[in-house]
Amino acid sequence: MQRPWKHDGNRRPMAHTAALLLVAVVLVGCATVGPDYSPPAMKAPPTWQADGGDRWNESPPPPQSLARWWDTLGDPVLTRLVQEALSGNLDLKSAEARIREARALRGIQRASLFPSVDGSATALRQRTSQNGTAGSGVETDFYQAGFDAGWELDLFGGNRRALEAAQADWEAAQAFRNEVQASLAAEVARNYVELRTYQERLALARTNIGIQKATYELNLSRFQAGLIDELPLQQSLYNLEHTRSQVPTLQAGLQASKNRLAVLLGKAPGKLDSLLSQRAPIPAAPPSLAVGIPAEALRRRPDVRRAERELAAATARVGEATADLYPKLRLVGTIGLESLLSGNLLEWASRFWSVGPAAAWKIFDAGAIRKTIQVRNAQQEQALLNYEATVLKALEEVENALTTYAKEEQRLERLEKAVEAARKAEAAARDRYQAGLVDFTDVLDTQRTLQSFQDEMAQSRGAAITNLIRLYKALGGGWTPEPAPSGEEAVRK
Repeated sequence: MQRPWKHDGNRRPMAHTAALLLVAVVLVGCATVGPDYSPPAMKAPPTWQADGGDRWNESPPPPQSLARWWDTLGDPVLTRLVQEALSGNLDLKSAEARIREARALRGIQRASLFPSVDGSATALRQRTSQNGTAGSGVETDFYQAGFDAGWELDLFGGNRRALEAAQADWEAAQAFRNEVQASLAAEVARNYVELRTYQERLALARTNIGIQKATYELNLSRFQAGLIDELPLQQSLYNLEHTRSQVPTLQAGLQASKNRLAVLLGKAPGKLDSLLSQRAPIPAAPPSLAVGIPAEALRRRPDVRRAERELAAATARVGEATADLYPKLRLVGTIGLESLLSGNLLEWASRFWSVGPAAAWKIFDAGAIRKTIQVRNAQQEQALLNYEATVLKALEEVENALTTYAKEEQRLERLEKAVEAARKAEAAARDRYQAGLVDFTDVLDTQRTLQSFQDEMAQSRGAAITNLIRLYKALGGGWTPEPAPSGEEAVRK
């Protein structure tokens, strides 16, 4: 059996190869080209500009309470609907699949930092041509088995920058999922409040129909008795029929809300009809609300987090493109066995191997690499502008939600007082009409006014809770932060 290595003039000593490997390992620690990312400064005012009086305070909202804000409304049906939506909504499932995709792409990019090894085996029966150059016409067998290895030494950090970008893409996908979840919870709650608002408006309409029907029947009996002329009779009739005409529209809106809720839960329209058929009150707002300060809301909002991670990915890709300006060095090697006889394949003398560096450098590409760097720089600039725009839109959304919630609460208080006064006026007008002290026009006006005020009050009550839901979402509520990653998931490079 031959010795593993015999140094002669035609072979490089193993020490030289080891030295090459050592130099290569040292070179892997070279500086990474391109800009190093640092999060942009978050420009947020110290306090909110909206004036909500005593309806909220600037103490930080409890994280768990904000994450499950729908529990604060005290409606078990709403809580059930939100929980089912979080497990069955198709858009949320798509966002979760997007996370799995981004994580797999990150794993693929991370694998580029490590050596690759391929195995191969060949068994051939071959014959040379008698009419060819050799002209032997000999048939032979050829057997070969071995391994090919390669390792790109990331001298200038192109692969590491690509991994940074993939990591940021993965985190952006997680933020997008959280954004979808927060929007989904708010959308379910808004449609649920809309449904309960339609139910209340229907109940009020039917109550008014009962009152107006009684008034019409009274006028009919008085007309038949010759106590009044036809005018009051027809006035009470068209007032009754006008109120009845509103019922189909309200019923259609109620059914549309049920269907929308079913689709949000990943169900076919009509699947929630039995659950939501029984009337229930519009959820009530909590007595007070902690809104915190703008900086806290911006840090919690998933859309701001997603925009920041997209900026980080765009920054890393500048370095990835810059690395293409420099040479690429690979360590390649092959080791195996080959023989013309299958019986000799496993003998020591059948071994073959090769190892050494391989370099590649784009000498001329008509400026394509530098143009690619310009593209990446422009994309980074766009990502930064998108981040700044997202922050501004987030501040706007919270300010608008604070204002509309506070103002709708004020409007609701006024409408409640107006309804109470209209109810007393309608009762007094009916009593005076029955006593013959006033004509029917006073009754007609008071009934119309009462009906209009009651409908406005129901809509205002629903709008106030809807604005509160928008406020919870604007403050970054509706999702639970995941625990800090450990192990492989904590690797950022």
